[in-house]
Amino acid sequence: MSSLNGQLREMHLLGMLGAYEEQHADPRFLELSFDERFGLIVDREWTKRHTTRQERLLKAARFRLQAAPEDVDLGTPRGLDRGVFLALCTADWVGRHQNVLITGPTGVGKTFLACALGHAACRQGYTVRYFRISRLLAELTLALGDGSYPRVVDNLAKVKLLALDDWGLDPLSDAQGRALLDLLDDRAGRAPTLIASQLPLDRWHAAITNPTIADAILDRLLHGAHRLILKGDSMRKQGAAGSQNEP
Repeated sequence: MSSLNGQLREMHLLGMLGAYEEQHADPRFLELSFDERFGLIVDREWTKRHTTRQERLLKAARFRLQAAPEDVDLGTPRGLDRGVFLALCTADWVGRHQNVLITGPTGVGKTFLACALGHAACRQGYTVRYFRISRLLAELTLALGDGSYPRVVDNLAKVKLLALDDWGLDPLSDAQGRALLDLLDDRAGRAPTLIASQLPLDRWHAAITNPTIADAILDRLLHGAHRLILKGDSMRKQGAAGSQNEP
């Protein structure tokens, strides 16, 4: 047994090792057929690897909030359609390269929803990266200065889902608009973007200083996008309307 344990450990098959040791210590497993016992061992390894990958994806995403889809409050009236939200939680839109745009006033749960949908995408095995838009623009500006800009944009373009929060809090300068357009242009048609913003969609154009760049950015974001337009009072002031999960 010790030799087999060592081999499984050396091959990093720790799920199989745990299941094997469990079966070896419990005589009740002898009542099962070889196929049944081996199936349980393989299933343990698959589950461990799946869980480990999901944990790695969630960590790499750097979500602002630890929000899971099941934590979202679907009872408080705020314009969030239950069927639409549950459909988005399948992350089918990610595979179809379709954007999601979440708008609404302060406190209605835009960031929570964005993180929850990103979490759902991680569960489906997609790479996700969350940014507050100010942080992303700061990183792009720094990259322009130190010569790493092509590498940074290329790395971000490879992320399957890019989630941008607090869109439009400050107007985008000409340089910021160009940098963002570079990124979105590399992702267009290949990888979707999720945006959360206090600004209504009809004010997004004015939040980008250069109107030509604004046209190009919005063309890449709005075409075929799913739009979640939230409304109502702040859920923080309401105590989340009885929700124990979503603030």
